[in-house]
Amino acid sequence: MTAQTLQTPATPKKSNSRKFSLWKLTVHMILTLLSLACLVPLWLIVSASLTDEVALTRNGYTLIPSVFSLEAYQYIFEYPVQIIRAYGVTTFVTIVGTVVALLVTSLVAYPLSRKDFFMRRFVAFYIFFTMLFGGGLVPYYILVTRYLHIQDSLIVLITPFLAGQYYILMLRSFFQTLPQELFDAARVDGADEFRIFFQLVLPLSKPALATIGLFLILNYWNDWTTALYFIRDRALFPLQYLLYAINQSADVIAKNPELADQKVPTQTLPMAMVVLATGPASLAFLAVQKYLVKGLTLGAVKS
Repeated sequence: MTAQTLQTPATPKKSNSRKFSLWKLTVHMILTLLSLACLVPLWLIVSASLTDEVALTRNGYTLIPSVFSLEAYQYIFEYPVQIIRAYGVTTFVTIVGTVVALLVTSLVAYPLSRKDFFMRRFVAFYIFFTMLFGGGLVPYYILVTRYLHIQDSLIVLITPFLAGQYYILMLRSFFQTLPQELFDAARVDGADEFRIFFQLVLPLSKPALATIGLFLILNYWNDWTTALYFIRDRALFPLQYLLYAINQSADVIAKNPELADQKVPTQTLPMAMVVLATGPASLAFLAVQKYLVKGLTLGAVKS
């Protein structure tokens, strides 16, 4: 009787294990199909950028180029020095801007997460208010050109994203989830606020910093409107704005073929531009993807 009693629970455990394995397999298959659904359009863009213009018009988009051609890339790299310089400008602005913006954002968000900071509600409301109302483009242009005089410089490409309101509030919520007892113990040991911030808060906030850092990288890498408004020196053109200018020139030449002897690949050119513009940003996403979900969810409950 005792042996039968001990052996009876074994059957439902195996059944539950099989159900759980079947459920995991189903979830993995669904996620795999969704991943393929996201990757196939990207691969179509790459394939189209490597396809001959006439073949693409005749056969449409295919996963494998029907007629291989580098015509679009040859058109873009007709002046390689300019492309390389634009890559350098964008890379420098992205790296420096992301590091400085993370420092500024975290320095603003940390005091707002401290309950003993008596002005935290006022400052938080001020930051939130600027999310709802802004001065507009004309005052912004006047401020940059007439008062700050930073047009035609790398500084004007770095400053727009130094203190994002949403990122500050998001990082403040994350800081509020950190154990306050750890900070109290550090103060008892004689640590000042700067030492607590740099040696305790920042190391514990890697998921949130990596997530916000990815957003900042994408903002800096994809920004072309700032250059459109304030950059006239071609040596300071970032990559996105240079590709935009090339595309505009190609459209003009395509509509007026008498202006140039060279044939413009109007359909494959935008695809090649997308490949050149999104490649490094995709690598940045792969570098921080393990922190992305954790950084988005931690601290999301508190306000």
